[in-house]
Amino acid sequence: MTTATLTLTGMSCAACANAVETAICQVPGVTEAQVNFAAEQARVDYDAGSISLDAIQTAVANAGYGAAVAEELGPRIGAHHHPRQQRMLLSRVVVSGVVGILLVVGMLPAMLGIHIPGWPMVLHNAWLQLLLATPVLVWCGQSFFVGAWSAFTHRSANMNTLVALGTGAAYAYSIFVTLFPNVLMAQGLPPDVYYEAAVVIIALLLLGRYLENRARGQTSDAIRQLMGLQPNTARVIRQGNEIDLAIEAVVVGDIVVVRPGEKIPVDGEVVAGTSTVDESMVTGESMPVQKRHGDAVIGATINKTGSFRFRARRVGKDTMLAQIVQLVQAAQGSKAPIQKLADQVTGLFVPVVVAIAISTFLLWFNLTGNITLALLTTVGVLIIACPCALGLATPTSIMVGTGKGAENGILIKDAESLEVAHRLQTVAVDKTGTLTQGKPMVTDYLTVAGGDARGLLQLAAAIENNSEHPLATAVVAHARSQGVSVFPQVQNFEAVVGSGVQGTVNGRRVHLGTEGWMQTLGIDTASLQSQRQVWEAAAKTTVWIAVDGQMAGLLGIADALKPSSARAVQSLQRMGLEVVMLTGDNRQTAAAIAEAVGIGRFIANVRPDEKVAHVQRLQAEGKRVAMVGDGINDAPALAQADVGMAIGTGTDVAIAASDITLISGDLGGIVTAIRLSRATMANIRQNLFFAFVYNVVGIPIAAGILYPLFGWLLNPMIAGAAMAFSSVSVVSNALRLRNFKSQGVW
Repeated sequence: MTTATLTLTGMSCAACANAVETAICQVPGVTEAQVNFAAEQARVDYDAGSISLDAIQTAVANAGYGAAVAEELGPRIGAHHHPRQQRMLLSRVVVSGVVGILLVVGMLPAMLGIHIPGWPMVLHNAWLQLLLATPVLVWCGQSFFVGAWSAFTHRSANMNTLVALGTGAAYAYSIFVTLFPNVLMAQGLPPDVYYEAAVVIIALLLLGRYLENRARGQTSDAIRQLMGLQPNTARVIRQGNEIDLAIEAVVVGDIVVVRPGEKIPVDGEVVAGTSTVDESMVTGESMPVQKRHGDAVIGATINKTGSFRFRARRVGKDTMLAQIVQLVQAAQGSKAPIQKLADQVTGLFVPVVVAIAISTFLLWFNLTGNITLALLTTVGVLIIACPCALGLATPTSIMVGTGKGAENGILIKDAESLEVAHRLQTVAVDKTGTLTQGKPMVTDYLTVAGGDARGLLQLAAAIENNSEHPLATAVVAHARSQGVSVFPQVQNFEAVVGSGVQGTVNGRRVHLGTEGWMQTLGIDTASLQSQRQVWEAAAKTTVWIAVDGQMAGLLGIADALKPSSARAVQSLQRMGLEVVMLTGDNRQTAAAIAEAVGIGRFIANVRPDEKVAHVQRLQAEGKRVAMVGDGINDAPALAQADVGMAIGTGTDVAIAASDITLISGDLGGIVTAIRLSRATMANIRQNLFFAFVYNVVGIPIAAGILYPLFGWLLNPMIAGAAMAFSSVSVVSNALRLRNFKSQGVW
């Protein structure tokens, strides 16, 4: 299955987005399509073997819209925010606004029913009004009528249809009255024209669209800022010389030089020099991080104090920055489950509104015989009813929320994950690398009586040198610190998941792992039990060493807690969440760690395959569960959980299996992610409430429901203003999420 992102053009409302989504889904070979009206993007899952992107783009074109493949690093973020397009839109707002003011000024005495001395009555002339209004309808309102015609030719309807019908009806009626005023006068009807209504409505709608576009542009500020972080050039050593190259010319393996105050161009590993690096724009961490030989550096972060050289490891689309941008874009283009209701409503909205408008005209004309009243109410219904606010309610909040998450070092895979996170009840956390630093160190080493300590350490390090487990790294590092730098060749190496490692070294069979595994192998561990109890009581992990089926030694390994772990657990508990620790470590060590961070419920001696079962048991209790982990062994549990959260400093497999990635590795990110989810969902509910109430209340008033009771009739111009600013209000409310602050875990 292949996933592609398309940049869309020609959409004017949520009904357009539904039409595009339907057109894409009808293409054979497409399994799923999600169209984001706010981002003007479509995310398409399709079978590349049976269908091409060209065919999908053709389907979109046949529906009356445009589609282009988004750029690899950063698709066009809101094509509607292009400065040239904005200037053109602004010029049309100005022209229509000036003409609208002139027409209203000309009609004011008639509207008020009074004579105003010195008033420019020439503006009241119907022919002059026709002359002034026509350019507005033809040029300023062109997009509405072209869009309506395009929808009509494709047997659909959208916001443009409503606007074109409403303003077109007012304009056409006014032309008829201008040409044949006697026809109305013969029937006892005043020959009133409504050029000013058509013009002012278009002016207000264009102003609303202009303000909306500006506001929508701000919803993508976070991702645009991310894309702007990468420097344009890099200083690279080629053939012994330092040369400046375009960032695109840097290749994996290049040695890159970074001086104080400069941005790091690509991802890599320090090979010479030391410095501190500000990684806040990527990880959300405010404190600079010390970097020395062997440490990883992230592209786009800022070098602070010293100069250093590093070897490029990831360039182009493979850098962390590029991956962050891609993940944020995917999240912003996805749909939250809460949006389904809005989609169902908008799918039927326009046809229903047209039907209501026709019924309104017929009802009032039959009841009163007053064509003016019938026309005003009909135009009011057509103009005030717009599904834009409803269509923008969810995606704008999602765009701002996911962007804000990225600013705080939290990558949210899709909108569904963001929505589910606010309903979490239980957070299950791994121990090693999650609650702890993930950099264990050997603190104690003991052999059985009469054992060769150095020789045994060499055997153990030789075996562990073939493993990528954090405990294995600790054993190898300890051996080297003790002067053991040469490791014999290992044969028949095997890693037993959740138990340990084994292999043959110099003809001797060596096992390193858990006590339970040793007992399974029939190896007697009694000789080292007393020391094991002492070490585990001190929250140390014990690694047992057996040679040729006999117990040979014991390693004590400690992994320090992350400074934020205890505070994060307390913050989660204050938020009403239960925190459960799942660890493969022994019960005694697990109990010591749990007590240190304030976790009341923990499960020890858990194999990787058992973590999934434990998550399922928590879910069977009726709880929505988040799983937080960092290793390959956590990936199945991350996938099983309602929301999987991966520590960004962990493995790529864990990150791929997760729904939310905490780039910095700080557990405070869990607290921030859940708080952000709650804030975003509250914002979405507010937007949907505004949008629904606006249409539920506005349409009946525009139809004249209050006229028989109070004589109140909604002027079409007021309806136009209400419709225009309904979308602006929804987007503006979504932008309040930009004020979200990570309060940390203090």
